[in-house]
Amino acid sequence: MARPDKAAAVAELTDQFRDSNAAVLTEYRGLTVAQLKQLRRALSGNATYAVVKNTLTSIAAKQAGVPVDDAHLAGPSAIAFVTGDPVEAAKGLRDFARANPALVIKGGVLEGRALTAEDITKLADLESREVLLAKTAGVLKATLFQAAYLFTAPAAQAVRTVEALREKQASAETAA
Repeated sequence: MARPDKAAAVAELTDQFRDSNAAVLTEYRGLTVAQLKQLRRALSGNATYAVVKNTLTSIAAKQAGVPVDDAHLAGPSAIAFVTGDPVEAAKGLRDFARANPALVIKGGVLEGRALTAEDITKLADLESREVLLAKTAGVLKATLFQAAYLFTAPAAQAVRTVEALREKQASAETAA
């Protein structure tokens, strides 16, 4: 490969590192082309999956200012550049790795912070952003209902007390 081709590949990788909010480094040794195609389809909504050259990736990561551990860049490497929800992409990679043990998650980067394989697994175990937002909204709604109940409880209790006194007075008048 000629030097201009390598420079173009480094520039493309640098742009992908800059444009993505996360990147997951994997080893794909032992996966078939059909399995790689299946993985790309599984990640298509949130990430792009590309086989990369280790040296060019190391250079591109340094140019993009992304902390990539050179120990992760050994052997056949591929990167999932995440542009969508990082949790969904991590779940897709984790689930595919469970079904296909040949895929090894080495590590990654999330918003400029280096991640280990364990960190990516923890990220995959999180619920999606939408679910977390819905739970937060539910908690806020419950808190508002509780506050509204506390504000209306004394008035409701006073009304019940007045009604009980009226009934007592009415029954005393009918008895007399």
